[in-house]
Formats: sequence, structure tokens, C-alpha cells
Amino acid sequence: MSNIYLKRKISPRVVNGHPWIFNNEVEKVEGEPAGGETVTVFTHDKKFVGRGYYNPKSQIVVRLLSRNKQDEINEQFFHNKIAQCWEYRKKLGYTENCRLVFGEADSLPQLIIDKFNDYFVIQTLALGIDAWKPAIVKAINSIFQPKGIYERNDVPVRELEGLPQQKGFLSAPFDTKIIISENGLKFHVDIENGQKTGYFLDQQDNRRAIQHIVKGADVLGAFTYTGTFEIHAAHYGAKSVLGLDISENAVQQANKNAALNGLDNICHFETANAFDVLKQWGKDGRQYDVVMLDPPAFTKSRETIQKAITGYKEINLRGMKLVKPGGFLVTSSCTNLVHAELFLQIIDMAAKDARRKIRQVVFQAQAADHPIIWGLENTQYLKFLIVQVQ
Repeated sequence: MSNIYLKRKISPRVVNGHPWIFNNEVEKVEGEPAGGETVTVFTHDKKFVGRGYYNPKSQIVVRLLSRNKQDEINEQFFHNKIAQCWEYRKKLGYTENCRLVFGEADSLPQLIIDKFNDYFVIQTLALGIDAWKPAIVKAINSIFQPKGIYERNDVPVRELEGLPQQKGFLSAPFDTKIIISENGLKFHVDIENGQKTGYFLDQQDNRRAIQHIVKGADVLGAFTYTGTFEIHAAHYGAKSVLGLDISENAVQQANKNAALNGLDNICHFETANAFDVLKQWGKDGRQYDVVMLDPPAFTKSRETIQKAITGYKEINLRGMKLVKPGGFLVTSSCTNLVHAELFLQIIDMAAKDARRKIRQVVFQAQAADHPIIWGLENTQYLKFLIVQVQ
């Protein structure tokens, strides 16, 4: 096994728990490790730090897997780690659908595994973890005896690691259009062609948070995707629910989800550009008891952070203008580059510009099956806020 030695000034950050080692933080490489190979990492003064996978083509040259000297990185290591992840989720009550493995938060950098009942979707987003894909599939088969495993590696971030984008079966082929249950409701999930891994499990707890404010309410939802928040609103007793999304395919799926739950008499969806429609409806004087906004990430890089701030402010300003006095705005941001404090500042700026007074009802992060590790920014990404608008 090859050895990596860190520069003196870098060592403390890594020693204190951060799993990423950047290429400009390495003092020397002992041996000739190939990309994807496991290496042992030491401080500048030869103290053991841990073991991780190596990729000289990536900005992040090593991603640490273990800080235990006794750990051998082999098939059994991955079996044990995935079994531990499952035990943790079960203790928290996530047994049917959950993010089984959440990358760095589970000490398996760049590995995502989503469990949809008996079906599993995996993403291996770094060269090192991609090399262990057969071991990961073997572990899932051994621990769960699943009905199917599918790979959703059709994501551009893999190209930064020198990996191709790809998707397909990692088990015998199966029907990738499945139905899952969440909070007493049923939803169609398109594992093969849906966004990310097919469904946003990270909002499953937040969807329950709207149950009291939507009773008897006229509700508007924008950026609905497949309509999960809106269908929850109808289920929790909303008088009427309208959902908007720019994707015709998503709208069709949302209407199918409403019908699947017998809620299509209350809840319906239309294809529309939310930015344009909310602006126009604000001018028209339309108002709702509850407005729900769940926009996509407006930025994936620090260079465009200002653009994201402007986008979030604008959409929340338009949303607030559509809320009746005393009604509620439900809003989210899913980019870790907009941290919690900044997100609240953006909402505050939007309220001031809309000349509306707000008070916080709920402010929380993603569901607990997506654990947050303090000091690891990319694990704390989702902000979910409910405010009363007066």
C-alpha cells in the first residue's frame, strides 16, 4: 500500500475529522498508487491519520474511509459499513424508504444508496468508491435480499473524477416504475428517469410539518416536481390545491399521484414557468392561504452564489405577495452553498421588499436519515422554513 504525507500546516484540519485531502495539501507520495487504489495517510511527522481512496486526477486527491489502523479496506469492510448504516436508520424509525448511505456523513465518501422499500438505487460519485461497486452490490444483496438494484450514475460530477456518466441495472432487470408509501400516502417513483435517484426522500419529515396550517386552506405550490407536498396538503384537509411545474412530464406524474391517492378532486397540477406565473398573479391580486415553494438549487458553485441569492429572494418575494394576511409561506433551499443563516437573511430581505411582516413557525433541515456532520458543509444542505405572513 502506498503512503501519502500531508504538509505541516494542513495536518490539523484533516486530523480533526475532515475526510477530504486536496492535491495542494500533499507533501509527498510514497509508492506509485493507481487511481482508485487505497492509500495510507500520515501527517508530516509520520503519525497515522487513516486510509482512503486515491485519485491523482481529482482536486480531492484522497477521500478518507477509516481512521482505524486495524481496518482493512476490503469487501467485508463495505459489508460492515452498510450494515451499520442500516442499523442506524432502523433506530431512527426509517425502515421502509430512506437514504441508507449518505456519503461523507456515513464515512463512505461519495456513495449514495437510497432504499425504496425492496428496491435500491446507488450512486458512486468518485473513482475510489466506483471501484468497490461490486462489493457494495454484494453487501446489499447479502443484507437485504432486494427485488432490484439500479445505478443512477448519470451525473456530471463523475466526469471531474475521470468517470463516465452511466445508468442501468446492477441486478436482474425489473420494472423501474414503482410505488412507495410515505406518511400514509402512495407515490409513483420512476427510478430510471426521475430526478436524482427518482424521488426526494430528504423532505419526507418536512412534508408532515404542513399538516395543521393547510386544513381548510386554498393552497398554491410552485416547483412541485411530482406533487408530494401538494398531495400531502390535500390529504391533511386543504380545501383546494394547485401545483405548478415547468416540466410537463413531472406534472403528468403529479396528477397520477393525486389520482393514486383519490385526491384528484381537490388537488391538480398545471405546466407553467413558476417565475412568470407568480409575478403575473401577484399583479392580478390573486391570494392563497398557503403558498409552498420548493425550487431547485439555484447554484452549484461559489462563483454564482450572488445569482442564487437574487433568485431565492425574488421567488420568495413573489410567493409572499400571494399569501393572504395571516396565511403561511412554506419555502425551501437545497444548496449547501446557501447556509442556514444566509437563507433566513434572504427571506427577511424578501419580506421587507414585499412590505410584509413575517414570523417563524418551523425551521429545520433534511430528514434525519440524511445525517449532518458538523464541520462538513456538504452534509448540511437543506433548509425548510414555514413563516406566517401578516
